[in-house]
Amino acid sequence: MNRVTVLTKISDCGVVAVVRADSKEEAINISEACVKGGLYGIEVTFTVQGADDVIRELAAEYSNDDKVVIGAGTVLDAVTARIAILAGAEFIVSPSFDVETARLCNLYQVPYLPGCMTITEMKHALTFGVDIIKLFPGNAFGPDIICAIKAPLPQVNIMPTGGVNLENVHRWIKNGCIAVGVGGNLTAPAKTGDYEKITVYARQYVQKVQEAREACL
Repeated sequence: MNRVTVLTKISDCGVVAVVRADSKEEAINISEACVKGGLYGIEVTFTVQGADDVIRELAAEYSNDDKVVIGAGTVLDAVTARIAILAGAEFIVSPSFDVETARLCNLYQVPYLPGCMTITEMKHALTFGVDIIKLFPGNAFGPDIICAIKAPLPQVNIMPTGGVNLENVHRWIKNGCIAVGVGGNLTAPAKTGDYEKITVYARQYVQKVQEAREACL
């Protein structure tokens, strides 16, 4: 898939579900529940056993869907990134910046979203062609940090992950984030098998992001 197309999908939805699960089946069920709720950005973390199989199955399931985009998260090195890409991952997310992973993703024109905390880290990542910076962990800062970052780096696209919830997601968007990453606050009902609740949450997150964007117009 075209790199620009993937980035557009992430931006259009505005929410990426960070899928952590105790099994392959749980990860797939979480992902499908999110998509059912209109949350089309799915990040399957490599903390899930058989994550590459999950990505492969989801990529095949949604291969003809022009909205859903499947990526890989918790990618610590270029080897794992390559495994994820071969399985069908359309974007790669890391908790920190890794030069070799950036180079590999650039080679295959796959968007790379590394975790950064400081202006120095972000500036370094941008020089290696990073399209979106994952502000991580977001709960160490709060939404007001976005304005401070964009003062010296107005060109940076930021996606906070960690600490994003239904109560503050509108503030992240209004302060200038291109998208948000949401994990436990979205997927917690999976622990009791309540996937319908995840669909409800997914719908609420997407709606709040859309409302926040409209308020900025």
